[in-house]
Amino acid sequence: MIDKAGLKVAAPLADFIEAEVLPGTGIDAAGFWHGTAAILAAFAPRNRALLARRDELQAAIDGWDGDVTDTAAYEAFLRAIGYLVPEPAPFEVATENVDDEIARLAGPQLVVPALNARFALNAANARWGSLYDALYGTDAIPGSPAGKGYDPDRGAKVIAWAKAFLDRAVPLADGSWADWTGGTPTLADPSQLVGRNGDNWLFRHHGLHIEVVVDPAHPIGRSDPAHIADVLLESALTTIIDLEDSIAAVDADDKVAAYRNWLGLMRGDLAASFTKGGETMTRTLEDDRRYTASDGSELIVPGRSLLFVRNVGHLMTTPAVLLADGSEAPEGIVDAIVTSAIALHDLKGLGRFRNSRTGSIYIVKPKMHGPDEAAFTNDLFDAVEDLLGLPRHTIKVGVMDEERRTSANLVATIHAVQDRIVFINTGFLDRTGDEIHTSMRAGPMIRKGAMKASDWIAAYEDRNVQIGLACGLSGRAQIGKGMWAAPDRMADMLDQKRSHPMTGANTAWVPSPTAATLHATHYHDVDVFARRAERAAEPVAPLSKLLAVPLAKGRNWSPEEIREELDNNAQGILGYVVRWIDQGVGCSKVLDIHDIGLMEDRATLRISAQHMANWLLHGVVTPPEIDAAFTRMAAKVDAQNAGDPAYEPLSGGAGLAYQAARALVFEGVDQPSGYTEPLLHAYRLRKKGH
Repeated sequence: MIDKAGLKVAAPLADFIEAEVLPGTGIDAAGFWHGTAAILAAFAPRNRALLARRDELQAAIDGWDGDVTDTAAYEAFLRAIGYLVPEPAPFEVATENVDDEIARLAGPQLVVPALNARFALNAANARWGSLYDALYGTDAIPGSPAGKGYDPDRGAKVIAWAKAFLDRAVPLADGSWADWTGGTPTLADPSQLVGRNGDNWLFRHHGLHIEVVVDPAHPIGRSDPAHIADVLLESALTTIIDLEDSIAAVDADDKVAAYRNWLGLMRGDLAASFTKGGETMTRTLEDDRRYTASDGSELIVPGRSLLFVRNVGHLMTTPAVLLADGSEAPEGIVDAIVTSAIALHDLKGLGRFRNSRTGSIYIVKPKMHGPDEAAFTNDLFDAVEDLLGLPRHTIKVGVMDEERRTSANLVATIHAVQDRIVFINTGFLDRTGDEIHTSMRAGPMIRKGAMKASDWIAAYEDRNVQIGLACGLSGRAQIGKGMWAAPDRMADMLDQKRSHPMTGANTAWVPSPTAATLHATHYHDVDVFARRAERAAEPVAPLSKLLAVPLAKGRNWSPEEIREELDNNAQGILGYVVRWIDQGVGCSKVLDIHDIGLMEDRATLRISAQHMANWLLHGVVTPPEIDAAFTRMAAKVDAQNAGDPAYEPLSGGAGLAYQAARALVFEGVDQPSGYTEPLLHAYRLRKKGH
């Protein structure tokens, strides 16, 4: 550790900041470290006090002897202890200098682990995707390609689907795209034709671009009546580079690796080499796309997603920075300082590209509990702006609405960051984990699969949009919806995820660039901003429904149902934890109990562990039954990972990953807010030899 203005900073982090982050920014190292020390001195005690307040409220809820089904009494109790706060007078947010991708457009959003450079580049480059490829290589269209080469029959189905989509999004004045034979397309709305690149045509619909690729020499274009070789869609408008739930970063080396990838994205020089088909390939960021507009001028369309960075929440501390008293610094404060300093490379035009064209830094802040914690973040961002010499509210905040105290006080939470908020969204898994933990002692919860049909979930999803609209987020911020977790089930996604733009949300999470391209079609089928005008007239869903605790009163599950629930949870926990602890992988496609690949991060783990802990606390299950489930599912997860040479078997229960999985359940009641990070970090540090 190196002394920096009274802080002890791990050498890899200190060297990275001084040698790579600060040069060119106009900020000298001494000033940076003194400013950082001052911020930590001012905000670390406040951070600790906020965490203590969480514990106080939880203890009060745990100790209440009332009936949570008596909604009036329950709400009165929550107000009396300060869990519920008064709503401010009606207001509209005042956020300024927000890029169009966030404020005025509607389209998919990717979340990608910051530790994986290749994935980060894929996500940043997912602004554009081939509709033909997305349809051909997935189950979006029934069946699959025949043979190893191109299957003309499947290709014909893809082309028919894509042209039917064009008929909906950019209809011709007469006839169908299936009958178009070339030349300048005559559209029903001529203003949709906005540019051309060679023989290719660029259209715009609901603010999103569509490029029809015309190439008579292409194998597909050669046989098409109009020589259409592909249809390219503007897909992932925004991407979140994640330092939180999707990565395993437990020490200074991990943090620097993640920060360095964020720096490479801000400078535009991030590159990743990999081997595919025996050939070494290198991935870099895509350039912007250039067209000739209808008036002959040059039209430049962004070639990359607009990037957010997700910092960690208030709970965790980092061994990469020690305070004057020797304690670890709050990791979220360090993230705010370092990721913002890195973003100076974008704001000052030091790199190859520009991320924000309006001069903003976009930070997503997860796991905040209510307006006091949002106000803390607002003050912290003020201090970081002062340190970096930035105008007030340059740093924008995305608020993850994933904790019950935030959901129940959403208006006040938005008000606390009203000058910098650019994002609210819902997250079913973390929100359910907090729902279970908050009411842990009220009784056994319904089965995990039944949660989506419960009253509080419907109220949660509705209130998030309704309150966001009432607070004036439309035109200034994103209102988002959660992840489609099954990357191999695109037909189901196309069928179900259309509901997200129908809610009035202008973004929703998808698990891959391919999914982003397919989900983009929903934003052509649904005019999100028209839907918002319709939804703005709705009354806000009542708070009483949000506070309806999903207890399983009167249920008497059969032994088979209990075993099924235990096995489902235990398998999900083991399948995720074994990669986190043994391999340091925080997000990957994990096979579920039915051998369906799901993109998993810590949110999935939180709900499964808390659900098992709840049933154990209330005697629905016994410790031996939980251990039996872990034993059964360890064998299943071992079999599912048999082809992974880096995999360490779980069976036998001696490994750290197995021990961590058990601890998440048997110690789950005592984990702060039911979070999994403290235990995961402790076991991963042991695995790394710390």
